[in-house]
Amino acid sequence: MSRDPGAAPEPAAGAARTPAHGVGRNVGRNVGRNIGRIGDLAWPLFIGQISVVAFATVDTLLLGRHSAADLAALSVGTAAYITVFIGLMGVVLALGPIVGQLYGAGQNEQAGRQLHQAVWLALALSVLGAAVLLFPAPFMALARMSAEQEARVRAYLAVLAISLPASMLFTAYRGFNNALSRPKAVMALQVGGLALKIPLSALLITGIPWLRIPALGVVGCAVATAIVMWGQALAAWVVLRRSRFYAPFQLWGRGLHAPDRLALWAQLRLGVPMGFSILIEVSGFAMMAVFIARLGTHAVAGHQIAANLVSLMFMLPMALATATSTLVAQRIGARDLADARALVRHGIAFGVLTAATLGSLVYLARAGIVRLYTQDDAVIAAALPILAWVALFHLFDATQTMAAFVLRAHRIATAPMFIFAASLWGVGLGGGYVLAFAPPAFAPAALHGAPGYWAASTAGLTLAAALLLTVVWRVMRARPAAAA
Repeated sequence: MSRDPGAAPEPAAGAARTPAHGVGRNVGRNVGRNIGRIGDLAWPLFIGQISVVAFATVDTLLLGRHSAADLAALSVGTAAYITVFIGLMGVVLALGPIVGQLYGAGQNEQAGRQLHQAVWLALALSVLGAAVLLFPAPFMALARMSAEQEARVRAYLAVLAISLPASMLFTAYRGFNNALSRPKAVMALQVGGLALKIPLSALLITGIPWLRIPALGVVGCAVATAIVMWGQALAAWVVLRRSRFYAPFQLWGRGLHAPDRLALWAQLRLGVPMGFSILIEVSGFAMMAVFIARLGTHAVAGHQIAANLVSLMFMLPMALATATSTLVAQRIGARDLADARALVRHGIAFGVLTAATLGSLVYLARAGIVRLYTQDDAVIAAALPILAWVALFHLFDATQTMAAFVLRAHRIATAPMFIFAASLWGVGLGGGYVLAFAPPAFAPAALHGAPGYWAASTAGLTLAAALLLTVVWRVMRARPAAAA
């Protein structure tokens, strides 16, 4: 019997004798069943991820009404933090495909041991990441901000360095639960964190006179985040300790397992290229803010609005990709490659269709959406040309994400890493710099400044999506459904 809770019952004897005229109907049923399985996992993932991105949305909305200077500092500071955190997070998230395959194969105790090793990995990487956040000179050199703005960004990153270990530990909890088809255990803590983050940010940005806390501006956002992340890490420990669901994984009894060289190497062998891939993908997007900061406060504030909006939109394909990857990894572990192949096809198609629909809707409503963020006419004028690229950017971003996650379920991460480097750093970031800062003779006037970065990034995502889909197709051909 299948370990996958979303899998259909085994066909009865003689079920293969379906009449020919029923083939199309059965195919339709299989598509609907697979989309239903993906959707059951994706909706709590989506809500949880929206809650996480809403941290930045809350900060952007509050600072947009507080100070354009603080909003600009948030844009650069967030870009630096995301570049550090996301790359390290990607290494820890290698836990997901490994645990998913072990869970699909029924090796629960081995899956539990992998979580212990991921904790060691998360703590070690936190030390490295905190050092970069405390000494962010490379980011400051690229941004070329005023001394006052640089001081704001440095203070913001110093506080986030304190929150990094908690964020990394929660990443291990998240990867473990998602691999077990248990995303609601993650979603509940993420939603709770957002409920705490909103009032904390609101109070700390403007100050709390009765506690003699002055207005902290962008630094208040970081303090709120640090409090929330350590609260989430503690809550995750309580859930793992008390829930009877985790008993088969034997997580407790001997304390934290000693580091296991072979297990750590297995996670690093998959996690390092995964981490680099995510780092390339996110830094190619986040570093846009650092370079756009050279164009002035209003330009980078407009970019921050567009970047936050696209990040919110991205959570839907991200959830669908994570759900598809989880189910594919479990079916590979259960040695049901026919079902894994079907999930790949249907998951990618569904993800692309939803991205095209959402991107089109946001494009049509872009003027009203921008005014939800700010009433500053100069910032609105800077944001609107960027949002004209949103639909295409989102479509190809979703496509490459679905393909990359499917490959991770097969423990393939090195080829995508090189594809991302060429497409997102080479075409996206490099091409964007040329368009944004080149003399008028080398680029159309409409692509000067921030819009040039968005145009080049869209082109880079298009190339990445095409190449990753090619790799997926080759993997599907090389691994026949009948093979075990």
